[in-house]
Amino acid sequence: MVKTKSTRLTRQDWLLGALEILGTTGVEGVKIVPLAKWMGVTSGSFYWHFRNRRDLHEALCEYWEREMTDVAIAAAKNIEGPPVERIWNLMEQVMDTGMARFDLAFWHWAQSDTAVQTVFKRTIEKRFKFAAWMFSQAGFSKTQAQIRGRMMVIYMMGESTLFPGSPKKRKQHLRLKFAILTSS
Repeated sequence: MVKTKSTRLTRQDWLLGALEILGTTGVEGVKIVPLAKWMGVTSGSFYWHFRNRRDLHEALCEYWEREMTDVAIAAAKNIEGPPVERIWNLMEQVMDTGMARFDLAFWHWAQSDTAVQTVFKRTIEKRFKFAAWMFSQAGFSKTQAQIRGRMMVIYMMGESTLFPGSPKKRKQHLRLKFAILTSS
């Protein structure tokens, strides 16, 4: 992600760059100077958007929770059609956009940082709750909806980070997992 000197980085550019670094090296790699170098700018540019490294880390957690969970849930709630279609569309959106590919990195980070652990738990609970709601809307009992919703969330997190694969193969696997999750 090298920027030209005439291009000014936005706060979101820094967050997206930090996400990429987090996903490949873990939080230890999310440091100002290496991140700036990776982005092709001076570290002085960083301070237009963040006070310090901790400020970046907090913003990164907020961004992950909002953009990778809250926005996806809001979009899925607005999908018209049968409830099962809503489940498919959410699964497809998550896989197509790679929305869950940073989840494992956040889980690892949460193991050593209590503030991140709080955000991680809250975010995953939001996902579990919404997924259970979708399955209950599709006609499953409360227990079945909770189990299927949890399985869907965990599958999406694991598949996105551990087995990226080719898009065509992923879509085939996604269809099979969807069929299993939504069958009676």
